[in-house]
Amino acid sequence: MTNDDLILQTITPVTHDLGGFKVHRTLPSRPRTMVGPFIFFDQMGPSRLGMGEGIDVRPHPHINLSTVTYLFGGALGHRDSLGSDVVIEPGAVNLMTAGNGIVHSERTPDAARADGPELSGIQTWLAMPEQDEEMSPAFEHVARADLPTVEASNARARVVMGSLWGATAPTTTYAETIYADIVLDAGGSIPIDAEADERALYIALGEATLDGMTLEPMTLYVLKPGTAATLRSTTGARAMLCGGEAFTTPRHVWWNFVSSRRDRIDEAKRAWTAGEFPKVPGDDKEWIPIPAIPKTVSYP
Repeated sequence: MTNDDLILQTITPVTHDLGGFKVHRTLPSRPRTMVGPFIFFDQMGPSRLGMGEGIDVRPHPHINLSTVTYLFGGALGHRDSLGSDVVIEPGAVNLMTAGNGIVHSERTPDAARADGPELSGIQTWLAMPEQDEEMSPAFEHVARADLPTVEASNARARVVMGSLWGATAPTTTYAETIYADIVLDAGGSIPIDAEADERALYIALGEATLDGMTLEPMTLYVLKPGTAATLRSTTGARAMLCGGEAFTTPRHVWWNFVSSRRDRIDEAKRAWTAGEFPKVPGDDKEWIPIPAIPKTVSYP
């Protein structure tokens, strides 16, 4: 099987240095806005901050999307305008559904700052089906122990969302969604089935091949529909498999806002500037203002 038989698109990241750590963003991009419901794909780190330092993402708003936070290393505190106050650690998942509007902050827990905290993981956003875009906001934390793990040949895969390899995660989905964390030991392999309308593989750490094709790290490979293949690593790797149903109507992205309607994004921009979004209990003294030029946008 040739590379052209396997890969529909290859998306290289745009890297942003946020001071002490970097994020590598592959979605949205000029070549492609979505893979299934996934409309935003960021790798955070891997980084280790200085002693006493931490990540402080001040309160900011979202609409018409779900955020999915999944860590490989470190810890991150989540607070939101629903009153949620949770620390996420490796192997667990935070799913925050913005619906008609939510505000949240993400900060390194105080207990983790003294020795210089680690940060490594993936944050994604999922677009919502049109009938669910304006639902009431919601939040759920699914513990590591509650996410199913599948064993393969010197490999393990944790199913974060949806159903894969005969296992189903309890995490809520609104559109058909697949999402898995794959750890390949040296010489490990795992089949990548042909399920889901749209699928992509991302090598976060280490080296891997797909049916003999070398996959570059921090690159999103959109797989051709209906193609089954085998993911392998000689020395070890960490990969994410994501995707799901293809959306039949476009989604627009501007800063932290996602919607099927551009006018809804304009309204959200106005409401945030006017201070009309709800506050985050316990973290309501500062916030991120609307940027003049956002780093995250969709491309017509």
